[in-house]
Amino acid sequence: MTEKAAAKRAETPKRGQTRIQRQKRAAILEAGLTVFSEAGFRGATLDRVAAEAGLSKPNLLYYFPSKEAIYEALLRDMLATWLDPLRELNPEGEPVAELLAYVARKLEMSRDFPRESRLFANEILRGAPHMHDVLTGELRGLVDEIAAVIDGWVAQGRIAPVDSRHLLFSIWAQTQHYADFDVQVQAVLGGADYEGASRHLDTMFRRMLTPG
Repeated sequence: MTEKAAAKRAETPKRGQTRIQRQKRAAILEAGLTVFSEAGFRGATLDRVAAEAGLSKPNLLYYFPSKEAIYEALLRDMLATWLDPLRELNPEGEPVAELLAYVARKLEMSRDFPRESRLFANEILRGAPHMHDVLTGELRGLVDEIAAVIDGWVAQGRIAPVDSRHLLFSIWAQTQHYADFDVQVQAVLGGADYEGASRHLDTMFRRMLTPG
């Protein structure tokens, strides 16, 4: 079996796995998330992931045949989680409320899933070698779909004129900053302040989006 085929086989748990096997697979992914988010792909090693998971390296390799297989499984899980709130944007809803709810959800995700955010940021900074096809395919298609909704709201005068795609970039940047630059935020503020960030972002985007 080729390494690519083995990696494909490891993407999802096998049917009939025992509870112990499912727990070990989950432990490997949890450990991988910690190691990759801290060390990046190049700095991470299977030995370190195995140690973090409390497993031997041969035991780890039973579930995932390579470092790449663990990393790509984490990226797939992360992207699915990250895109769900964007998919939930309701074209029939009240536009400003829908967009502010999306901002709030993205900030909550930075608070609740900081390692996933840093994992994604590290992948992008490396040129997205494992995600380029997804970025230009699935992500671009979803952005085009949501941008059309936002452009429709602008044309109807339901929100202030705004570049829909750059609006999404701004939301991502403003919310994910609190995860990706957590050390800087806490150093400047003396601790995390997601409540303050939520009030600030709500005010900023509300003023931007509310028709004059």
